[in-house]
Amino acid sequence: MKSRAGDPGLARAMAESCERLASPQDDAFSDPFDRWARHRVLMLGEASHGTSEFYAARAAITRRMIERHGTRIVAVEADWPDAAVLNRFVRGMSLPDGTAPAFQRFPRWMWRNPQISSLLAWMRNWNSTRPAEDQAGFYGLDLYNLHASLRAVLDYLDRTDLDAARLARQRYGCLEPWADSPEVYGRAAGAGYRDCERAVVQQCRDLLAKRFEDGQSHDLLDAAANAQLVASAERYYRVMYRGGPESWNLRDTHMADTLDLLLRAGGPDAKAVVWAHNSHIGDARATEMGSLRREHNLGQLARERWGEQTALIGFGTDHGTVTAADDWDSPGRVMTVRPSRPDSFEGHCHATGIDRFLLDLRDRPDLAPRLSQDLLQRFIGVIYRPDSERYSHYMQADPGRQYDAWVWFDETTALVAAEDAGNDGALPDTWPFGL
Repeated sequence: MKSRAGDPGLARAMAESCERLASPQDDAFSDPFDRWARHRVLMLGEASHGTSEFYAARAAITRRMIERHGTRIVAVEADWPDAAVLNRFVRGMSLPDGTAPAFQRFPRWMWRNPQISSLLAWMRNWNSTRPAEDQAGFYGLDLYNLHASLRAVLDYLDRTDLDAARLARQRYGCLEPWADSPEVYGRAAGAGYRDCERAVVQQCRDLLAKRFEDGQSHDLLDAAANAQLVASAERYYRVMYRGGPESWNLRDTHMADTLDLLLRAGGPDAKAVVWAHNSHIGDARATEMGSLRREHNLGQLARERWGEQTALIGFGTDHGTVTAADDWDSPGRVMTVRPSRPDSFEGHCHATGIDRFLLDLRDRPDLAPRLSQDLLQRFIGVIYRPDSERYSHYMQADPGRQYDAWVWFDETTALVAAEDAGNDGALPDTWPFGL
């Protein structure tokens, strides 16, 4: 494709500094990412929640980190209870009776897709010859599935400590009527209804205070993470009606706290690969989020907590197609991604004329300052509104400070939901256990 106008000096410097990448389907694709193998936290972003190449690339890097470099934690921007179903699958464990199917709610395509199915099958096979303590797990960092987390805590205590279960039911009693519709609880709390914060926080503290004992570590970790989610979600739905940055900050703090819980449970040598949107893994201090909206995010908190043991890698594209919705809870569909603005970061990447590349900003201190300037950057979530793209999906960011590295795919294709993938990709309601 013919390059559009942009800053030829910056594009030329990027072209001279980057490394061309093989296709994600090629075994050589993940070779350059070995340089981050020693990092405790490797965060892999995405410029949209519906791009096939981003999923394929992150899966290839994740397999490499598990197979060759000792990573045992795959933590994703997904709800803990749903991801826990997938975690049991990759570990060869059966589901407890009555477990609800995973990822049935909007946006289903993010996790119920052929790329994730392939990664899960690979992890299950890889784990099958290893003891439980050396298996790789699949975990969710997000906080939305309040009802499932509340039930999971009570189910765990019913199995292990009936007195504690009775106490937990008392503590969760004021939240239980709202568990299926937590947004209604948020409105009620905002209107003066007494909130449940003290009780759910105490329940979280009690579970987190327990030691991860041999033979109990997996179930106790699951229960502790669910209790932590209930406490965070209670506050999240209470503050979201006030507006401002507090609800975003609480959500990303919860994700960082959950990642910290996983790393502590894994021991001092534990390493994690994290999948989340660029808006979560790129350091918010280098964007409008931090400078104008007073928001922090997962990437910023990871740098603050784990310092140079953290690597933040963003992913971007210029044009192609994407799976997204017109509005929240609307059906996902394939949309055309408009070519990026020439004055944007993506516009400069496109102007290099290179289809796929890796730009290691830590390895090129001469280039990072040139990228540490106000450049528009595009962010597409589960909703895409191309007609108002400039105001709906672009914000100012300094990529040289925002990321440690950048992965570029000039043209990308839409992520296909499993139910639309034909016989080879279709997933049963028992997914992933029906694979």
